[in-house]
Amino acid sequence: MLCLRQVCLFTLRHYQARTLSSDLLLNQIYSCTHEDEVFSLVGRNKARLSEKHVGIALNMLWQLQKRRPLLLRTSDYIRNHSQFLALCVLAENKVEHMEDEAIVDTLYSILRLNVEDHDSLAEVLVTEAWKRLERLSLPALSKFALCLYKQRRHCSPVTGKVAHIVDMKLDSIEDIRILSVLMISISDVISQNFRDRLLQKAEQLLEDKHEVHFNYAKRILQFLQNIKLRYHPLLEKCNKIFLKSASHLDIHSISLIFGLYEQLGFDNAEFRLVAKQLLSETIDDCYDPETFAKLFSTLGPIAGSNVRERMASVLHKHLDSYHVLQLVKLTQYLVVLRFHNLELFAKLKMLLFGFLKSSVIPADTAAIIRVLAMFPSFQVEEIIINKAAAVLPQCRLHHLNSIATALVKWSHYDQLHWQNNSELCAKLLQKLNDCGFQRLQKANNLNLLLEELTHVNGEWFEEVLNEETVSMCQHLIDQITWANVLQMSFFLIKANHRCTPLLDRIASVAVENIHKIHPLEICFILHLFSALNYDPPANEEFFESCIQHLTSNLSCFETHHLVLLGHVLAVAGYFPPVLIKKIFNISFLSKLDSQLEVLSDTLKQRVHSHLMKLNRAVCLECPEFYIPWFHERYCQHVFRNSSSRINPLRQHVHRMLTEILGGSNYTRISVLTPYYYEIDFECILDENKKPLSYMAQNIPLDDAEGVHLRHDIKDDGRKALPPGAQRIALECLDSKAFTKDSRHLKGEPAVKKRHLEMLGYRVVQIPHFEWNSMALSTKSEQVEYLKKHLYGTQ
Repeated sequence: MLCLRQVCLFTLRHYQARTLSSDLLLNQIYSCTHEDEVFSLVGRNKARLSEKHVGIALNMLWQLQKRRPLLLRTSDYIRNHSQFLALCVLAENKVEHMEDEAIVDTLYSILRLNVEDHDSLAEVLVTEAWKRLERLSLPALSKFALCLYKQRRHCSPVTGKVAHIVDMKLDSIEDIRILSVLMISISDVISQNFRDRLLQKAEQLLEDKHEVHFNYAKRILQFLQNIKLRYHPLLEKCNKIFLKSASHLDIHSISLIFGLYEQLGFDNAEFRLVAKQLLSETIDDCYDPETFAKLFSTLGPIAGSNVRERMASVLHKHLDSYHVLQLVKLTQYLVVLRFHNLELFAKLKMLLFGFLKSSVIPADTAAIIRVLAMFPSFQVEEIIINKAAAVLPQCRLHHLNSIATALVKWSHYDQLHWQNNSELCAKLLQKLNDCGFQRLQKANNLNLLLEELTHVNGEWFEEVLNEETVSMCQHLIDQITWANVLQMSFFLIKANHRCTPLLDRIASVAVENIHKIHPLEICFILHLFSALNYDPPANEEFFESCIQHLTSNLSCFETHHLVLLGHVLAVAGYFPPVLIKKIFNISFLSKLDSQLEVLSDTLKQRVHSHLMKLNRAVCLECPEFYIPWFHERYCQHVFRNSSSRINPLRQHVHRMLTEILGGSNYTRISVLTPYYYEIDFECILDENKKPLSYMAQNIPLDDAEGVHLRHDIKDDGRKALPPGAQRIALECLDSKAFTKDSRHLKGEPAVKKRHLEMLGYRVVQIPHFEWNSMALSTKSEQVEYLKKHLYGTQ
């Protein structure tokens, strides 16, 4: 009995000493302030390390790195250290004895230390965690899911298993941090129904009264980008979080948010204003090339010219530090923002050309060729054609479009200078055409096709693939739903195609799902019908349903989007009083002015133009609103700064009209009407169809160099016409006035005709397909055609 007691006491003392020693070792690991201290402890105590020690040591290495700024981290040093390799071997041998949470933490730590995705330890840890998935806590599950995402296991069976568990436990998730991580990680393996449940859950958790960290909102945006869905309720909630957290946003976060907004087709002027102020304050403190590139790309488009020039000079110093896609993006911004630094562009061309020579990725090759074509007077070398030809079979539609656009441009400007250039270029373009047709013929999913078409435009696509693409969309017409009806509308606007089956389907889907579609998306859908001047079946019901939905949700719109909406509806002949009164209001217009400061120059000009056209339409068609005309100075500025409008066709027709009417004093060319419509020709016929002389009425004739600018809309030389006399506006309509391959007049020219008639004109429109037809191949036939339209009853 005594012997037994002594044995037990010895065992107990040994166990207590071992536990005390182990606890001491854990405390020592936790107390480390440098990686070398961790490695020293591991080296001295290798034989005593348990699975817990190993896991905590690996985690501690990541925690020490995490405390350092990104540029001061030493992951390479850690991964190559002999004691790190020893730790990995120990962890691999002890993984079965690790606790559930420790397995996930260890996997996360080594991945953050940039261990290869398929490192043997990483593989073992993933396999072991997979076995224990059902019993992982939600925080551990989300962390493991993030590890899988970092390893690019987006569609793997284990990710599918994670998604199944999330589906089962979704109702119990109450932490937006956990949910946002899970949403990103499983985004490639979820059904549409599960996707909708995730969106609803995210909306619910973002409405929580507690403050949400902006990182979680960023993850929600990334999820929307992953599933290619522009879901406005979540976008707007995330935007509010960013605005509340503005003081905590750095360049990297702002750049990421802007990038996601651009990809998702979302914009918010208030966030742009805040971002502009924050980024402007960081210019002098930004020295890192990577960070400065993000600063330039984000701030450049919304900053003034002085800031742009100042940034470009700094950018020049960093060019050698950037990878190919950064250079592509920077070049695109520099060209769009109209920089004229020849030295900077020369350096960019040299770097891009060097990357092209070594590029083997089709997307990169197409992107480089696209931006090289943006440079003026670029000397095209044969290697560019050879590189393009090599990647064509692997290219998606927008890559093919990029290469074709460059080739067409170079051909037009005679920049193909090597021998047999015409033959090589012709062969490549034919191969491009074949690849494009083959790509289209394989399409069986409308969503994937529309995704490829997002960035496709230009002369090559319009001439070669436009008809075929519309036909394919018509073949997939049953796949048009409320979720993709906006993308379908965007494509048809870009294609300028009046395909009635597709248009009718879009209208039907929009009306049936009006409350599922965001008001801004309804605006763009209406833009399609307004621009193409097309009335679907049940036209009144379609427009009235849309307008009712829109006017009930005007608070959802940015100020410049409201202007667009007003213009779209005005072209279609609708003027909702609540919308018109909201826009033509001093406080609204003041807010619009302030928000225009952070829009791109192109968008800014478009908004100004839309507001002017809406102002004109309201003055002419809705005088009961008593809205004043306040765009006189704007219109004069636009016309003073525009190029001459006297083209050879106008000169030719003008000579004929002079001959028909009996002299140059009987017609005016390039005339500005009240409210600043420009018409090609104007003449006046009395009640007997005889021309009246402008000289006799003391009305100045315009010279052949441009238009005559009035000082007031009523001061256009007009006098009361004699009884029975008619003022005639004669317009030559080119192909831009009509939808693709049809004789159907588009919305803007139709509105112009309507407004000119309100101003007292008889409008004579001469379509290009009539004027250029074989029936009018001689001068005498053209003269008779003009006489018929001038003196006829049309």
